[in-house]
Amino acid sequence: MKPIVPCVLVMAVGCILAAGCVATTNKDTVNPISPTSEPGPDTTVTATSVLNGSLKVSISGITDPVNLSVVLDNQTVGTVNPATPLFLMVSEGNHTVRVCMSSICEQENVTTRFGKYVTVDFSEQLHRDGAIAQPTARILGYYKNGNTISVTMEFINPSAKDVVMTVAVTCGYSYIDDRTSLKMGDSARGMLVQNVKAGQRITESLNLNFAGGGNFNYGYPVIEELMIK
Repeated sequence: MKPIVPCVLVMAVGCILAAGCVATTNKDTVNPISPTSEPGPDTTVTATSVLNGSLKVSISGITDPVNLSVVLDNQTVGTVNPATPLFLMVSEGNHTVRVCMSSICEQENVTTRFGKYVTVDFSEQLHRDGAIAQPTARILGYYKNGNTISVTMEFINPSAKDVVMTVAVTCGYSYIDDRTSLKMGDSARGMLVQNVKAGQRITESLNLNFAGGGNFNYGYPVIEELMIK
């Protein structure tokens, strides 16, 4: 029976070594972190806002047929001219808007909010800083009164001679026709003539009449034509 003992010892040592190998393998195994696991305490999570506000940039009081670049937060976002304002959807927050004519740039700071309409017009700044030296007219404001839009106009003559200004203003609108109950589209148009002396500013009102109907929806009045003599 003695010769059997070494064999048994060898088998036992072999089993222990085998068990040790298995244990070592399990100890060194690393489980990968799932990409869908919860972020740790040191993880920074960045949330991006998707809310935008509406911004309108205009130079409605400029008579020269120019296209000016519009710069939003140091990035060019489009152009604007006297007849066509630039409409933008801008992320909520504080922004800097600039327009430039030649070497003169005008700047305004605006704050946009979701569901809020912000308008910035650079006509006054351009006139004030001497970017515009020619007689011109612009729209200061407007309001609806029944079937009429009342538009407040300003005529500016920075030149050294008297001039006669003739301005044509239009406003597009839609309405429900009284006879057919159908939705119709049309535009109201009006004309105003003013004698403006050298260095003078004149403010006058112009009424634009809508067609008969109800449920009016209208856009912004714009200067369609300006003639200076």
